[in-house]
Amino acid sequence: MIRMAKQGNMTGRKAAAIRVTAILLAFLASSLFIRILGHNPLAVYGSMLVGAFGSPMRIRDTLTVAIPLTLTSIGILVAFKMKFWNIGAEGQILMGAFAASMVAYNLGNLSRWVVLPLMFLAGFVGGGLWALLPAWLKMKWNTNETIITLMLNYIAIKWITFLQYGPWRDPASMGFPKMPNFASGAIVPKLFGIQAGFLVAILFVVLAHYFMHHSKGGYEVAVVGESVDTARYAGMNVKKIVLTALVISGGISGIVGMLEASGVNHTLNASISAGYGFTAIITTWLSGLKPLVVLPVSILFAAMTKGGGYIQTVYQIPQAAAQVLQSMILFFVIGSEFFVQYKLVFQRKKSPNPQEGGQ
Repeated sequence: MIRMAKQGNMTGRKAAAIRVTAILLAFLASSLFIRILGHNPLAVYGSMLVGAFGSPMRIRDTLTVAIPLTLTSIGILVAFKMKFWNIGAEGQILMGAFAASMVAYNLGNLSRWVVLPLMFLAGFVGGGLWALLPAWLKMKWNTNETIITLMLNYIAIKWITFLQYGPWRDPASMGFPKMPNFASGAIVPKLFGIQAGFLVAILFVVLAHYFMHHSKGGYEVAVVGESVDTARYAGMNVKKIVLTALVISGGISGIVGMLEASGVNHTLNASISAGYGFTAIITTWLSGLKPLVVLPVSILFAAMTKGGGYIQTVYQIPQAAAQVLQSMILFFVIGSEFFVQYKLVFQRKKSPNPQEGGQ
């Protein structure tokens, strides 16, 4: 007989040992897979590092992926800490980009110092309102937030697609479904060759750490996540806390949309979220819901993504094989969290009482 039991005396050192063991097992399993493909595992791993950090251009490309991952993870973290399963960051990114694009298309000819703050605010409001809807439904009728937030993703995608193929199509695109590029005043400047959004990501990591660990609001979010009944007993306004936290969660994801539209694509399109909303769920869990850990985890995940793309070219590895390699590593790392939280207890099945069996 095998049963699961909650870990009772999990120390930080023991948790770290479990995670390190999982990483070692991940590389061992991945090495076997690489050998089956006919390549040297050490050479492939080295090439992945080269593909992610081998030149200034590759470092910039890796950080370009890490920026939206970090910010989206911070947004999701706020909701997850409250055990509100926000799976709708994709839609919140898109609606934040949509709101910011409205500002860019209408006020883009003004000074950058006016336009960018307005786009930033619009992105936060757009994403925050898109997350507020499932939070309100949860509080009003106790709906399933996982399903509602997931479905809202597709509504957002179809809305942006409608604009891209219809009202907002660029008349100068010769019939191609493309929206106009932003004016120069609506484009986030670059710093060291990277869009300045990396400063925003670092700022939000610090702010999230302070909010979650040193503020009344963060304490209330944690208490609601642990027990709604306890929060109510302590006199907390649970409805207000949930709605506020989801506006913050969606708003941060909306800022991601603004930065991607303004700093990377210089326009709006339906693929602007690039799957960051779903990928950030993984990086959020890998960080252990700790804001300061989100940044390095997001950089490493971005490096694995870029490195995986690089070895496809160098070793002529099919894209599917590279994705299998990445998935194997993630499987072990995420699986280690189970053993941090739980343990397996083995019990011998008790033999029946002979006297009872004879009756």
